[in-house]
Amino acid sequence: MALETRRAWASAVAAASTARFLADAQTGAQAASELSKRLAETGAGNKLDHARNQVFFAETTAELGRARQRAHSARERLVRLMGLSGDDLAFKLPADLPPLPAQPRSLASVEQDAVARRIDLQIARIELEALAKSYGLTGATRFINLVEVGGQWNRTREGAGDPTLSQRGIAVELQVPLFDFGEANVREAEQTYMQAVNRLTAKAVNVRSEAREAYQAYRAAYTVARQYAREVLPLRQVISEEMVLRYNAMQVDVFALLTEARARILSTTAAIEALRDFRLAEANLASAVIGSGGGSAEPGSAPAMTAGAAEAGH
Repeated sequence: MALETRRAWASAVAAASTARFLADAQTGAQAASELSKRLAETGAGNKLDHARNQVFFAETTAELGRARQRAHSARERLVRLMGLSGDDLAFKLPADLPPLPAQPRSLASVEQDAVARRIDLQIARIELEALAKSYGLTGATRFINLVEVGGQWNRTREGAGDPTLSQRGIAVELQVPLFDFGEANVREAEQTYMQAVNRLTAKAVNVRSEAREAYQAYRAAYTVARQYAREVLPLRQVISEEMVLRYNAMQVDVFALLTEARARILSTTAAIEALRDFRLAEANLASAVIGSGGGSAEPGSAPAMTAGAAEAGH
C-alpha cells in the first residue's frame, strides 16, 4: 500500500505541475492573441497572424483543460489510497517532484538488497529450515551458496563526457545446509528436502532477475530525465530567448515565434513526465527489492499537443 501510494503521489505531483505550466502558457497565448487582434483592427497586423495566435491560444486552452482533468483524477486516486475525507482533503502537494539524485543507485547494491530483504525469499528459507526440523535434521554436513554477488569493481559510463561511476560489489551469500541422509528409509525425506532446496534456488534466481529488470528500467528513466534536465530544457530556454530577440528585430515572423512556443511547451511537459517516470521506476525498484507485489505502474508518455498544433509545428 505504501509503495502504491508513493506511485500515486508522484503521478499527482507531476500532473499538477504540468497543469500549472500550461496555465502559464495559456496566459501568454491569450496576451498574444489579444495583441494580434488589436493590431489587426488598426491595420498594423494581418488576418493570418491573428488567426495563428488565436488557434495557438485555443489549442493551449484545450490542452490545459485536459491537464487539469488528469491532475484532478491523479489527486483523487491519491486521496483514495490515503483514505482521506473531510478537512483532510485540503492537503497540499509540492509544486514539483524532487530533482534527480546526483548519482543513481548501483546494480550491485540493488541485487544485494533484494537477496537480503525480499520477503518471499526469507519466507522460503524459513520454510526450508522448518522442513529440516520436521525430519529431525540437525547436523549439517556442508552448506551451499544459492546466491553470490562477487566483490569486484564495476565501472560504468552513461555517455561521452559523463563521469565514470565506480562501485565496489559486496559479497552476498544465501546459504542452506545439506545433510547426510544415509539409510534408504530416509530417501523420501531427502527428496522432499532437496525439492525445497531447488525451489529456493529458483526463487533466488528469479529475485535477482526481477531486481535487475527493475534496475534497468530505473537507469533508463534516470538517463532520459537527466537528458531533459541537463540538455533539452537549457537549450530550449536559449532558443526561446534568441527567437524573441529576432522577433523584436523583425528578423522572424510571428509564425516562427509560435512554432518555437509550441516546441517549448512540448519539451517542458515531456521533461515533467520524464521526471515522473523516474520516480515511478524508483518506486518499482523498491517494490522489486522487498517483494511487495501488487504490480508496477507503467511509465506514461508525455501529454501531446493536439494534432493541429503538431502539424503547425512542422
